[in-house]
Amino acid sequence: MEELIYAEDVEKYYGSKNNLTKALDRVTFHVNRGEFTAIMGASGSGKTTLLNVLATVDTVTSGHIYYGKEDITGLNEDQKSDFRKENLGFVFQEFNLLDTLTLEENISLAMSLSGKTKKEISSRTKEIMERLGIWEMRQKFPYQVSGGQKQRCACARALINQPRIIFADEPTGALDSKSSRMLLETFTQMNEHMGATILMVTHDAFSASYCKRILFLKDGQIFHELIRGDKKRRDFLNEILDVLSVTGGDSYAG
Repeated sequence: MEELIYAEDVEKYYGSKNNLTKALDRVTFHVNRGEFTAIMGASGSGKTTLLNVLATVDTVTSGHIYYGKEDITGLNEDQKSDFRKENLGFVFQEFNLLDTLTLEENISLAMSLSGKTKKEISSRTKEIMERLGIWEMRQKFPYQVSGGQKQRCACARALINQPRIIFADEPTGALDSKSSRMLLETFTQMNEHMGATILMVTHDAFSASYCKRILFLKDGQIFHELIRGDKKRRDFLNEILDVLSVTGGDSYAG
């Protein structure tokens, strides 16, 4: 399997010399192309910080992050912006959709900024929206649809430019249980049938049980890993809950 991301001895400190907080402590791991991976941990464990440095939103204090052979820790701000635009997709807890644009326009905007032709944009947008089951509501505005439909629109927007990886930060946090299930099933479809590599930060065991692999963070360090393999999702969920019960992490069996 092709290695997409390799993080090597990544450290991240916040604060001043006399009041330093170590958010990440020599974190080393990899993500392979085509994986659906979760990063789990209690509040303050470093999981969102790790996502941010992987996504070039934040910088490491020391260590290296490689995408293939490219070390992104050496990029300047303009290069980081270009790297994100060309390689990464994002799904956020709060959707981050523009209320003045229709769902179709929200999705196609990302392609418009990449300089694609109108024909390319229209064809790609329709294809993605049809595959995610939201084409029929293309002319609706975000305030006219449910939270689950907004999140599927956000997923389509993340996929539109065919990124190397999609980062999702607590994507079910603002959804009810039914919408959460729909979103997680959408992620599974994106991963298994559309070839998307997904890295999701979550504190929720139910959400994590949809993933193929889970990395557990505690005090800024990876201390455990679970791989789903051929296990049924319910059995995998019980494994996750067992790990969380030992560490005192937040969980929800859903």
